[in-house]
Amino acid sequence: QLRSEGIMLLPDPSVLELIQDKGRQKDFYRDNGFPTAAYQHFASKNDILMAIEQGKLHYPFVQKQCKEGYDGRGVAVINSNADLNKLLDVPSIVEDKVDLAKEISVIVARNANGETKCFPAVEMEFDARANLVDKLLCPARIPVRIAIEAQQIAIRLIETLNMVGLLAIEFFLDRNQKLYINESAPRPHNSGHHTIESSLTSQYEQHLRAILNLPLGSTQILTPAVMINLLGEPGKQGPVKYEGLYNILAMEGVKVHLYGKKQTRGFRKMGHVTIVANTLEEAIIKADNVKQFLKVTACSPN
Repeated sequence: QLRSEGIMLLPDPSVLELIQDKGRQKDFYRDNGFPTAAYQHFASKNDILMAIEQGKLHYPFVQKQCKEGYDGRGVAVINSNADLNKLLDVPSIVEDKVDLAKEISVIVARNANGETKCFPAVEMEFDARANLVDKLLCPARIPVRIAIEAQQIAIRLIETLNMVGLLAIEFFLDRNQKLYINESAPRPHNSGHHTIESSLTSQYEQHLRAILNLPLGSTQILTPAVMINLLGEPGKQGPVKYEGLYNILAMEGVKVHLYGKKQTRGFRKMGHVTIVANTLEEAIIKADNVKQFLKVTACSPN
């Protein structure tokens, strides 16, 4: 309705509609020649079970519900018959499980003039229990040619979408050094939070520059960085309590961002911490110390 009234909406609603549906998103990658893991569409859990029985689907595979999946929800990793109880009974896509070496992300910006700029690729380490990013490393520890290829794919994708704004593209990198697009998000992204401290231009400033059709800012890295997501401790629910906060605030190069959520629960995103240092190795050591001290728990009832 707003668009019909002549109001400019960025990103365009057609892009949002496409990306909100993982099935349509995968079809777009396939139809436009972008690298993505082989997949099939399924309407229900029974259809998946039938495909396995008929030999049309083989282990291991990953099921992703088409709509409303986020932050690790709506994903089932199926390695064998023992995992079939994890199947989701919703419209979904089922992908061949990639033999992963790493998962990386590239954020690209584009303004209405067609100018594009990418942030350097970052490397993501996941909490296997929640399928959420646990730690992010900038820059990614990958060959230069892979970093360049990922940026080239990101630019081609935002141009093919004819999108204005910020687009985050998550990639699988397999053990043969081949890239596959996992999924994308048309907005500032968890994989770009570190840019607040570590880049000449943060992802938030870049987003504003893009949608206001201003010259895009430099994405040069000022310092290596590690970003840690603050997740609620499993088994803890209720009014939030941050244990060890005093200790980590005394550490040089440690920047804490709390999201103001009053209630915690297991694996809920409650904030993030960015650690900057002279080298990535030093930042990783500091990040491990932060993880040792800082825990997101719940206040005990009176």
